Amino acid sequence: MFIQTETTPNPATLKFLPGEIVLDNGTADFPSNDTAAKSPLARRIFAVGGVTGVFLGRDFVTVTKADDQPWDHLKPSILGAIMEHYQSGAPAVEGTAENAGHASHDGPDGEIVTQIKELLDTRVRPAVAQDGGDITFHGFDRGVVYLHMQGACAGCPSSTLTLKMGIENLLRHYIPEVVEVRPVA
Repeated sequence: MFIQTETTPNPATLKFLPGEIVLDNGTADFPSNDTAAKSPLARRIFAVGGVTGVFLGRDFVTVTKADDQPWDHLKPSILGAIMEHYQSGAPAVEGTAENAGHASHDGPDGEIVTQIKELLDTRVRPAVAQDGGDITFHGFDRGVVYLHMQGACAGCPSSTLTLKMGIENLLRHYIPEVVEVRPVA
């Protein structure tokens, strides 16, 4: 098995491409070891030590490290953990991924929210997946779109710029009712 690695705009995060399907659909975000109970793959990676987050996409694994940990020391151990996982035959996630998509929206702005989700799915999410992350719809209230950033996008130094200059401008261009985009934790 040959696992490729790619840098991301977030210097604390690397994207690992195992050359195999990681998740059949959706994504799974494990922002801490405590949240990884349902993922044998994430548990193996957290066991390396110095790892502060694991994000699983369709064909990639994004790993975020602690600031005081150098990639030179962590990367070989993470590669080994991913390889061991695939050799074990265990699933990446037991059951279904809970953080697999957008939040539901029940309210008067249903048509606007549908347009927002469509633009996120067709224009935004494929681009941020290239960088090892995901951005999902969290809510819409009085012109403000709330988005949840995961994987390499969470904590990325350029995430504010991406939200304001990229996603906000895109949504405002196509949906006049959108006035602002804000991140949520």
